[in-house]
Amino acid sequence: MSDLTAFPITRRWPATHPDRIQLYSLPTPNGVKVSIMLEETGLAYEPHLVRFAENDQKTAEFTSLNPNGKIPAIIDPDGPGGRAIGLFESGAILLYLAEKTGKFMPSDPAARWQAMGWLMFQMGGVGPMFGQLGFFNKFAGREWEDKRPLQRYVDEAKRLLGVMNGALAEKPWFAGEDYSIADISMLGWVRNLITFYEARELVEFDRYANVAAWLERGLARPAVQRGLTIPGAG
Repeated sequence: MSDLTAFPITRRWPATHPDRIQLYSLPTPNGVKVSIMLEETGLAYEPHLVRFAENDQKTAEFTSLNPNGKIPAIIDPDGPGGRAIGLFESGAILLYLAEKTGKFMPSDPAARWQAMGWLMFQMGGVGPMFGQLGFFNKFAGREWEDKRPLQRYVDEAKRLLGVMNGALAEKPWFAGEDYSIADISMLGWVRNLITFYEARELVEFDRYANVAAWLERGLARPAVQRGLTIPGAG
């Protein structure tokens, strides 16, 4: 049996199956990147719900694994060299799982770098900008009388959607003909933008037909549908 006692996080979230990858997360756009990837690859894993309402992510146990206090984070008991490894940052976890399994990363070197470029695009642009739009459109920021911050993020979301729409004009997925971690990284964010963040009309989403078709293709995947709800409420 794998021994994960070296990881203090397991004191708050004990591992029932310590031989499996331990996932500490919540079904947010960043969280579902990893749950979708785990479902797609078929790796055995054990999910643990990190409750923001109870500030689980700020506890000493959680920050021992991710000092930034954000989800998702994982422990892989079978890491490099057979040693357990803890990881945080969703993009890094996607790259790790792709390398571990040899799945959802193009084998062609040029396409591989394209996939990584789009992953960085999501991490540096889509996630931060869509998240800020959500804050100013749905959460506390919506009460601000000054609407210039909201408009700034609406404009940037439209610009990013335009970039994505152009990229998908002649290919089904961001890295080319094959679905990859680049797509996995963005599905939850685009879905949230037009549903949870209630910004479909605000960003004129239906103008971006290629993005809409890509989202439909991605959401049709059974592993994506499963991953979008993991971890459950428990």
